[in-house]
Amino acid sequence: MSATLFNPLLNGLVKTLDLRQQQHALTATNLANSDTPGFKAKIIDFRHALSDAIGKQEGLPMLKTHQMHMGGLDMENPPIRSLEAPPWSVDGNSVVPEREMARLQENSLMYRATAGGLSRRLAMLKYAAGDGK
Repeated sequence: MSATLFNPLLNGLVKTLDLRQQQHALTATNLANSDTPGFKAKIIDFRHALSDAIGKQEGLPMLKTHQMHMGGLDMENPPIRSLEAPPWSVDGNSVVPEREMARLQENSLMYRATAGGLSRRLAMLKYAAGDGK
């Protein structure tokens, strides 16, 4: 991507959407395993993940797991933390459904806000590319 057309803000918004999507999948997995003995809930450490994703320079190669894979946006696996079970957990499961539902709502709100910002940013590029029409 060209740094003049797609500035760090746009790239940061795209990476944030990717991280929010990954957090949604983790939260859904946590909720699905709320009755599994010994299951450890997992979350993305957003503070570190966003600073790592946005702070990287453009042009770094994406990690390829197979030689036939094509290059793409540089998005390494985000730092995922496993939560310890609360002291009252009998079976060692660390999923607290209420906490996961709150995380799901917060993540959905943040995803929609980021998607709205990205949409407005792309609308400005479309307006500029169309000579103000």
